[in-house]
Amino acid sequence: MKIVVAGGSGTLGRALSRDLAGRGHEVVVLTRSPGRTDYGSGTVREVAWDARTVGPWADELRADGRDAVAVVNLAGELVDARPTARNVAALRDSRVHATAALVSAAARLDAPVERWLQASTTAVYSDAGETRLTESSPVPEDGLPQMTGVVRPWEAAAAGANARHLVVLRTSIVLDAGTPALDRLLLLVRLGVGGTVGPGDQWFSWIHVDDWLAVARAGLGLDPDVAIPDGPVIAAAPHPVRNRDLMAALRRASGRRFGIPTPVPLVRLGAFFLRTDPLLALTGRHATSEVLDRAGFRFRHPTLDDALADLLGGGGGR
Repeated sequence: MKIVVAGGSGTLGRALSRDLAGRGHEVVVLTRSPGRTDYGSGTVREVAWDARTVGPWADELRADGRDAVAVVNLAGELVDARPTARNVAALRDSRVHATAALVSAAARLDAPVERWLQASTTAVYSDAGETRLTESSPVPEDGLPQMTGVVRPWEAAAAGANARHLVVLRTSIVLDAGTPALDRLLLLVRLGVGGTVGPGDQWFSWIHVDDWLAVARAGLGLDPDVAIPDGPVIAAAPHPVRNRDLMAALRRASGRRFGIPTPVPLVRLGAFFLRTDPLLALTGRHATSEVLDRAGFRFRHPTLDDALADLLGGGGGR
């Protein structure tokens, strides 16, 4: 399969491009900055685009005698930013414009692309409190602007794409060694302030990067044993944890016996200096997938302790 990855120079895009290229697929990354990213594979090809308008890159969507072409849309600005009106608009517009450009390019094809994997996030459900979320849970109309306000129009922009199969992948926090999400949590633990972050009862839905890659492959129709239907799919491990349990697991994995709680005012102050959004840490959601369960997907790392042992304790990994 030829797989066109928009936004493939980001953390997940690089991981997915390496994984797919290593399995023999032709991977083409659409990027605004060709030549700046190391994919760890010489078989990944980059093509320039502006993530806003249809250009010569659109020719990459044509099958040209191949068995199938797929699109993976991961494009968008990083969420690690202060929740100002300008930043929220940039988060939303970068996703909507890139998606609209892909949809417009696909609309001009003589035949639809075979598979379309549309990135999304469980943040579409905003701060869900104690609600147990699955794919059948309704998306709030008026959630937090930097969450629901970004993700709803992002998903809507992909509706009606010229594809035989379209999966909307609502991804939870992806745990991978050396990524900002995990590194910042580990820093708190190492500084001795990793007791809880804020109240400690907020839910933390997560997925090991190996399992995320497996879900993505299944969404692209590349796993003969797992048939994922069109529509939204929650990419999250089956056992979400509360923040207090997350921090305890990180302490165990790091060999730290205790940690001082980080109160809400200190979290907000730290977020200010890190130029990020404190609600990324202070809100949460309990999200699991009934779709993956029905499809027969089996997680390689279903529990947090197992995932952290693999990522931090010299496990097999990818």
